[in-house]
Amino acid sequence: MRKIVVNGVDGNFGALVAEDVLQMIPKEDLLFTAPRADRLEKYAQMGIKTAVADFNKPDKLADIYQNADKVLLISMPFAGEKRRLAHKNVIDACVKGHVGQIIYTSVLSAGNPFNPSIENKDHGYTEALIQNTSLDYIFLRNSLFAEAFVTDYFRAVDNHEDAIEKNMGDGRVWFISRKDAALSAACALNNDLLHRAVLNINGGEPFDYTRFLSVANQVTHNQIKYIKKTDEELYAYFDAIGVPRNTDGDFTHSPIQATSEGMVTFGTTVREGFLDVAVSDFTKLTGKKPITVKYMFEHSADFQLGERHPTE
Repeated sequence: MRKIVVNGVDGNFGALVAEDVLQMIPKEDLLFTAPRADRLEKYAQMGIKTAVADFNKPDKLADIYQNADKVLLISMPFAGEKRRLAHKNVIDACVKGHVGQIIYTSVLSAGNPFNPSIENKDHGYTEALIQNTSLDYIFLRNSLFAEAFVTDYFRAVDNHEDAIEKNMGDGRVWFISRKDAALSAACALNNDLLHRAVLNINGGEPFDYTRFLSVANQVTHNQIKYIKKTDEELYAYFDAIGVPRNTDGDFTHSPIQATSEGMVTFGTTVREGFLDVAVSDFTKLTGKKPITVKYMFEHSADFQLGERHPTE
């Protein structure tokens, strides 16, 4: 019997992984974790082993992960030193618990020190930390989740706006659906052939933001335009509509459930070409073709970003 640990099954991404992995791995081999017991009740009722794992309280993590074949570390939904410490707690526990392999959801170009994204520091740090242990690993370097952009598009439509402001210039990104990224994680948990592997989880075609809006407008029959902004102009716009700069902010009244630091610096990353990575390992890993942007707009209710699930 194997021991496959899926952390964070209470989150948007982790819940999708849980759904997929139950189609691949016998539930007797699975251990699902979340930072609160009430978020695990439905899985326990299904007969799945569960454990409360709070990455900010590492004392019991090594016992939870003890002798696991694989542990999935989904990057935490906050940025900076707090996230790096939480990730380090998991990695240290995996080493102490003699885990066979850790699977980490990273981002494209995480290993590039010139990548300007605020998120890149955390992902590059986490990858390097894992690589400097005895752990086997799979890094899933995900492209930008299309759901964030689909949701933002409909936010503009619902607010009767005729344009969306971005700092992405004419840079290209190979959008991936969060559903596909989660499927990749589930497949990695079920894969015993990959060792110390770094995989690019990309969509099937590149989009600059003008083309993205063209597909969206064609499907929805709206006429949303793209206004190119500088980084400074976009920060000012987000400040004006009440979007927090970082994850320490209050998202209660924010029209966008993401930080302006994250969005602006990812826009810079796109503009400067760091996410225009044509190589994708998605189909090789999953045996499926990635969901297209057109399909996501045609079935937009299934591709919304959803509420934030901070664990701080």
